[in-house]
Amino acid sequence: MLTFFGMLALYIFWNPSETNIFPKCPVYGVTGIYCPGCGSQRAAHQILNGNIIEGIRHNYLIALLGLVLAYQAFMFIMNNVLQKGIVNLLHKPKVTLSILVIVILFWILRNINLFPFTELAP
Repeated sequence: MLTFFGMLALYIFWNPSETNIFPKCPVYGVTGIYCPGCGSQRAAHQILNGNIIEGIRHNYLIALLGLVLAYQAFMFIMNNVLQKGIVNLLHKPKVTLSILVIVILFWILRNINLFPFTELAP
């Protein structure tokens, strides 16, 4: 828990674009290709500081991650706190495969150096 709040404070108070204390993406460093996670640190900083739209523009997958985490929290409350016994749709193979396809397509499209795909780059 202490590590979590320490990391949270780090991303709130320091902008990864302006300091070298954050690790750089090894995929981008070696290949020059944006990975699906590129821009996530800048997105986290912006979102934690209330700039949600700007944060999402650094990495659009953050929005998907937010939806998945919110759904998982909702399902946890419904099934473990309220004992409702609702089936978690994220545990279905087709949903998992769909998310994987979205991530791979995002990875490919954000590396195409033509508009509008350049909007997907961090």
